Amino acid sequence: MKKFVFTLLVAAGVMAAGNLQAQTKIGYISLEELIVLMPEFKKADSSLKEYQEALGEEYNEMVQDFNTKDSLLSSKDTASYTKAQLEIKRKQLGELYLKIQNQNQTAQQKFQQKQQELIAPIQKKAMETVQAIAKESGYAYVITKEAVMVGPPADDLLALAKKKLNIK
Repeated sequence: MKKFVFTLLVAAGVMAAGNLQAQTKIGYISLEELIVLMPEFKKADSSLKEYQEALGEEYNEMVQDFNTKDSLLSSKDTASYTKAQLEIKRKQLGELYLKIQNQNQTAQQKFQQKQQELIAPIQKKAMETVQAIAKESGYAYVITKEAVMVGPPADDLLALAKKKLNIK
């Protein structure tokens, strides 16, 4: 009798677990695709391009300034300078050269900071949208499309996200 009751309980548990698993909805989405489709991203992207161009112009101005000063020190006009003046000008030229070398790294850091500043709110909005869709539609799990190689059948939530954000 104990074996029968135990077997009955195990069978009921397995059936309940199977039922519970059958009710679990799984979805996936590519956040990158969603973010790129958002109008806010297009504005941020154009702002980033303008910022990158400004950084490039700053670099070009520094190089042009360096070339001008280098030309002056290489010309015959240096005869009018004293040794001390030449030394100061060469030192300034060397400092400018080092500044130009560091400019690329500095510009890259500035660009990454600006990118984070502009993209973070868009990413947050995308995440909140996905969370709202999951809650409204009863999805227990939402996985990023890029992270899954093999998995159980799931629904692509991109269309629902586009609809919720009024993206065509």
